[in-house]
Amino acid sequence: MLKQLGKFLLAGGAAAGVNYGSRFLFSIWLPFVVAVTLAYLCGMLAAFIGMRRYVFAASGPDVAGQARRFTLVNMAAVVQTIALSMLMRFLLSSQGLAAQRSEAIAHLVGVLVPVASSFFFHKTFSFKERHQ
Repeated sequence: MLKQLGKFLLAGGAAAGVNYGSRFLFSIWLPFVVAVTLAYLCGMLAAFIGMRRYVFAASGPDVAGQARRFTLVNMAAVVQTIALSMLMRFLLSSQGLAAQRSEAIAHLVGVLVPVASSFFFHKTFSFKERHQ
């Protein structure tokens, strides 16, 4: 279990890096909330590939089912990510922090929060072996 958790953290960290880094690119052209949402989707795709292959060693023909369950878990997490990012941005901006810095810090907090619940739900729901 600890080895799997370590792999989860590595794969999730890589996906979080995709999420976090791509937000800066999206923010060049798009409003903050849209950029955070699109960045989250990029990170989610990277996470699904990494989790399925390296963390939970999921295989078999149920890729579509796993993707649906993975998406459900992440839909709850994206709401949490956006809400927390927006709240943190508001709080940091109201303290006089420059907009660019407050957005970067706010988004980082929003990305990091759902880690624990995600591991549990992906292990027991998204990639749980289904017997026919």
